[in-house]
Amino acid sequence: MKNIVIFASGTGSNAENIIHYFKNNYSKSVVAVFSNNSNAKVIQKAKNLNVQTVIFNKQELSGDFVLSKLIDINPDLIVLAGFLLKFPEHIIQEFPNKIINIHPALLPKYGGKGMYGNHVHQAVMDNKETETGITIHFVNEHYDEGGIIFQKSVSITDCSCIEDISKKVHQLEQEFFPLIIDQLLSTNSN
Repeated sequence: MKNIVIFASGTGSNAENIIHYFKNNYSKSVVAVFSNNSNAKVIQKAKNLNVQTVIFNKQELSGDFVLSKLIDINPDLIVLAGFLLKFPEHIIQEFPNKIINIHPALLPKYGGKGMYGNHVHQAVMDNKETETGITIHFVNEHYDEGGIIFQKSVSITDCSCIEDISKKVHQLEQEFFPLIIDQLLSTNSN
């Protein structure tokens, strides 16, 4: 069984979608959702789907608490799905090429510290881009700079506000994030 751990900070729509995708899969499963926000909606969603939750604070992330929990679980893949804290180097070193993130733009454009959610969509709109999309990439010690695994673009010429852009990007996330996770775990046989 390939174990997936998801890190999320908010509502958890991507996390919930990924859990549903692997629900009846006998070779891959979401075994835990980690969150730095005890009030995040993702926690209740995970509990409703019988997935273990781990809540932690910033100190526990940068210390040994989160790392020791991850070592106990021994995940084949760690998925950042709307996780807003910088991922610590000591965890990245412990799980090389096993941590991925989804970014709501076509990196390297609109990446970096503070570039998440509507901040990204606003920047895309302000720059009058004709397309945007998603980037799924490996996580390294710099925001949004890890190796790119997958990108998908979508035209936004018909979008008049950031909510329109957000909706289109979210559709791409929902459609492709679980598929790419599945492919990564199918090809990564170590």
